[in-house]
Amino acid sequence: MKKALIIGAAGFVGNYLINHLAIDKGMEVYATKLAHECIDNSNATVCDLNILEKQEIVDVLFKIRPDYIFHLAAQSSVGVAWRNPQLTIDVNIKGSVNVMDAIRELYYKPRVLLIGSGEEYGHIRQGETPINEENAIRPGNIYAATKACQNMFGRIYANAYDMDLMMVRAFNHIGPNQLPIFVVADFCRQVVEIEKGIREPVMYVGNLKAMRDFSDVRDVVRAYALLIEKGEKGETYNVGSGHAISIQDVLDLILSKSTASIRVEVDPAKIRPVDVPLIEADTSKIFKATGWKTEIPLEKTIEETLEYWRKEINE
Repeated sequence: MKKALIIGAAGFVGNYLINHLAIDKGMEVYATKLAHECIDNSNATVCDLNILEKQEIVDVLFKIRPDYIFHLAAQSSVGVAWRNPQLTIDVNIKGSVNVMDAIRELYYKPRVLLIGSGEEYGHIRQGETPINEENAIRPGNIYAATKACQNMFGRIYANAYDMDLMMVRAFNHIGPNQLPIFVVADFCRQVVEIEKGIREPVMYVGNLKAMRDFSDVRDVVRAYALLIEKGEKGETYNVGSGHAISIQDVLDLILSKSTASIRVEVDPAKIRPVDVPLIEADTSKIFKATGWKTEIPLEKTIEETLEYWRKEINE
């Protein structure tokens, strides 16, 4: 049985990846978290790990000896990155280099997947969409810059140190249990609070004109598992739906699933200092390598996210 280690599994994607690897792939799964975090999932053996302490990573690796390593640990909010650049740089760059250096100390070569972001492409020019992995990157925010840096280090480590390491640029992924610092979860939670009468019937939103590529998180973790089995060393793969939709259209779809009468207002606090107008993935490379494509429609994801918040707020 293959052993899989998920570094930084307490976030949104972690539980979905644990379940997919353990249940669908039949792997023995280990998951790490920070000391103050909680992972309530019987499908994984859980331990504490701070990726800013390299020796802790070395100790965990030598104890578990995983075949596959998924590096999910990150400060992944663009908004938080604007407010706290230093934390984002420490976790996303220094922490990732610690992970790669610790893996170099192993006496064997595990397969490693570094999780990056479609935000790395940044200011996409006319005619560049859907955007492929060879396109120039022009990060437009601090989070994107740290992920672009992680990607560059990953490619260098794969080639210079002969590490079996691959990178992904994951575009926006959504679904039940996502924190409301992200746009779809935020909209769904606001709608449900209005439905239940605990919020005035006004939706507060940011930039509705931006177009983003949304995928269901369950499709995304399938892509990660396929890439760690079939991806090519040193290569980067886009993970996305291949179709951009405006935030306005996402909002309209969410509102159509509610019977409440809701007014929409722009909240200046939700407007980013810099926002890229259009992000859309070319996913032909991952399809060629693994046969992966998205399967879960956006409408279904939104319906299930609304139901998650209805249950969560009831409790």
